[in-house]
Amino acid sequence: MLPALPAAVSSPAVEHSASMHCYDLNGRRAIVTGGAQGFGRAIAERFLHSGARVCLWDREADLVKDTARELSPLGEVHSAVVDVVDHLQVETAAAAAAARFGGIDILVANAGIAGPTRPVWEYPPDEWRRVIDVDLTGIFLCCRAVVPHMRAQRYGRIVAIASIAGKEGNPNASAYSAAKAGVIALTKSLGKELAGEDIAVNCITPGPARTRIFDQITPAHIEYMLSKVPRGRFLRVEELASLTTWLVSDENSFATGAVYDLSGGRATY
Repeated sequence: MLPALPAAVSSPAVEHSASMHCYDLNGRRAIVTGGAQGFGRAIAERFLHSGARVCLWDREADLVKDTARELSPLGEVHSAVVDVVDHLQVETAAAAAAARFGGIDILVANAGIAGPTRPVWEYPPDEWRRVIDVDLTGIFLCCRAVVPHMRAQRYGRIVAIASIAGKEGNPNASAYSAAKAGVIALTKSLGKELAGEDIAVNCITPGPARTRIFDQITPAHIEYMLSKVPRGRFLRVEELASLTTWLVSDENSFATGAVYDLSGGRATY
């Protein structure tokens, strides 16, 4: 039987653990999309522990404001209401973050949705377009808006959050799988375009984690995803945050255009 989901998936900021490795992000300026909850919140929290200043982007106005307030004891954190499918909102928010911080060093393109759990022949075309817009085009628009700021300062780190579904394809999740496969290809293309500069572009392909995206999919599909994980459990958001923090640090001085698997052994390539 599938384990019951917890009542809440986002916890208040906790004190820094002595066992947590601290990557040095002191002075770095970061944008995290979908930053109000789930992966985005965990990543932002880890960045703040590491010394970064963080701007959370999310389309849920009240939630992103509350999250920024809860994380504020950890460091400088701001929030902006941004729908990543709206290129004018994205460009305006990027310019505002650069003006506030004096530049942008880090972008984590995390915002995403699951879409319906339906076979291709029953998948609503409007829903297909919505998932592709948020999960793929949204990342393109964020990169397009932020990269000029990074190029101007000749430094940057971009991490796109893809999915194991983009590598292997999940049945009854064609739009999500296709969008995440596109994120992998976009990462490789942009990584090559910026390889001559000190701007790294990488993506992560996580397996399923207990975040609110589960609210969008059926219990049967959640059980299917868990059954495919050799480790036999869901990914913890803190595990994704740890890998992301290394990828955006100065310690990652060579890898770019790469795909980092975090699927608990599911990936076949």
